[in-house]
Amino acid sequence: MAAALAMAAVACTGGGSGGHGSIADGQSATASKAPVKKGGTITVAAVSAVPDFIFPLVPATNQNGWNANLTEALWPYLVYPGDGAKSEVNKEKSLFSSLDWSNGDKQLTIHLKDWNWSDGKPITSRDFTFVYNLLKANSKNWAAHLPGLFPDDVAKESTPDAHTVVLDLTRSYNPDFYTDDVLSTIPLLPQHAWDKTSATGAVGDNDTTTAGAKAVYSFLQKEGAKTADFAGNPLWQVVDGPWKLKEFRTNGYYSYVPNPAYSGASKPSVDKLVMSPFTTDTPELNALRSGSSLDVAGLPLNDVKQAEALRSSGYSIASVPIPGVAGILPNLYNAKVGPVLQQLYVRQALQYLINGPQIVSKVYNGYADPGYGPVPVKATGTWATPLEKSGGPYPYSPAKAKSLLTAHGWKVVPNGTTTCQSPGTGASQCGAGIKAGQALTFQMVYSSGRATTDEQEAAIKSSEAQAGITLNLKAEPFNTLIGTMGTCTAASHPSSTCGWQLSDFGYEPYPLYPNGTGFFDTGGEGNLGGYSDPTMDRLIKATEYGSSTKAFSEYEDYAAKQLPWLWVPLRSSLLVYRTKLQGVVPLNPFSGTVDYEDWAYTS
Repeated sequence: MAAALAMAAVACTGGGSGGHGSIADGQSATASKAPVKKGGTITVAAVSAVPDFIFPLVPATNQNGWNANLTEALWPYLVYPGDGAKSEVNKEKSLFSSLDWSNGDKQLTIHLKDWNWSDGKPITSRDFTFVYNLLKANSKNWAAHLPGLFPDDVAKESTPDAHTVVLDLTRSYNPDFYTDDVLSTIPLLPQHAWDKTSATGAVGDNDTTTAGAKAVYSFLQKEGAKTADFAGNPLWQVVDGPWKLKEFRTNGYYSYVPNPAYSGASKPSVDKLVMSPFTTDTPELNALRSGSSLDVAGLPLNDVKQAEALRSSGYSIASVPIPGVAGILPNLYNAKVGPVLQQLYVRQALQYLINGPQIVSKVYNGYADPGYGPVPVKATGTWATPLEKSGGPYPYSPAKAKSLLTAHGWKVVPNGTTTCQSPGTGASQCGAGIKAGQALTFQMVYSSGRATTDEQEAAIKSSEAQAGITLNLKAEPFNTLIGTMGTCTAASHPSSTCGWQLSDFGYEPYPLYPNGTGFFDTGGEGNLGGYSDPTMDRLIKATEYGSSTKAFSEYEDYAAKQLPWLWVPLRSSLLVYRTKLQGVVPLNPFSGTVDYEDWAYTS
């Protein structure tokens, strides 16, 4: 549920395109062409939760999305998303040389590049089958698992040679969807180093049996949770990415050094890359002002007036829209308020009362995606439909919110407490499971640590009160928030263990093909609110199986209207970086590693 951008400070502090012409557009900025100076250390601010798991196949019970920030620099995915700021596959950094579809898009042939592990061993198709075997036996315990997709949809897997994998799938797929959203979740893992069931056990072909694959997976996941051993465990030193982990501290500090055996063309030029933790915006801004310790950071949007002072200290500033969607997640199966939130008209009323344009202008200084539906308008605007581009189906209107509630049996008391006066399931009644006198009062939890987030929640609380809807706000550390939400599944929702009601969790980072898979479909791994609708499931599947623009547009508009989440603006990033750093912009917002290997000091 967290941002998958490794530069956590940048990903979560805001930006975009707005009324501040002095801030460059990070999507179109060009990198300096000055000669590169080898060596040095780059320090990046990380205002975020702390990674707590290093094995790349994160367990389903672990919802800490910041783990990707730690691991993607070590074990990149088979398909590397994002080429600079462009929403497309980066073929140079991907581990495949070609993806060939045949048999009516039911067969996929993956040709792997000549690539080496950091210990000198070659990457082969056996490394792919290692991952496949582990996931086939343990898919329910994999956080990135999308039910019905990989590995469930593989009817037959074969490896004709050391660099070729052939997948015969159970049905035809839209190649764009499968490449962008499925293959981009699969890393290659070193079978020759990791295929064992204990620290002292011998490496073998344990993964080739179900029992063996379960034992290997269990061992690796147990080791992957030992934060004190992240940098010292020999397992995690066998990598295929551009970096190796040098240090890791439980406060969130960690550092990388270059992987000297990295096979990619873009090799790190600096000696060390440091992620320096900051718990809140203020100390980060102080460090930037001092000009001594930070090379790259996010500029909090409430501090945008500091831009000129930072430039005089040797920094450049760019805005970067984030490819994702922000939302308030309703727990539709909460024992107390679930029946209320299940009513579409209630969600519509809540949405009508969110003044998105005002939040973009006043809270984020214009640096935000407006948040009108399930597709970001700025970062991936090519996918946005006219409905979203024109302001969405529920533009701010307190009058419409009040009218909806009144028409369904509620006594609306502006700036007071609105209650159900007409219980029942009739067209003019409150709806199933709602009792007489029940109030439209909800607790909303959100991640603490940023002034702009506090301001946004206060603005939403105030505007909802116009229709007598009370939001009791509770800020808590991100790991606490995600831990609370992460315990909920479709099966556990009705129980008392899922007590949260509304959660503004931040945002979901989107893949290259933003079709809602895993977020809005029944049982999706990111669908923690229990939303389930057969029409939504059908429309999402249509985008997975076919490539028509019409199918995607139908899904997008339906989701915008159905409100599986309440849509809120998504702050973009204001990226602050030393002017003498080359390659920082255009920033790759799709990659968890943010292409750090492309960064270098100019001479």
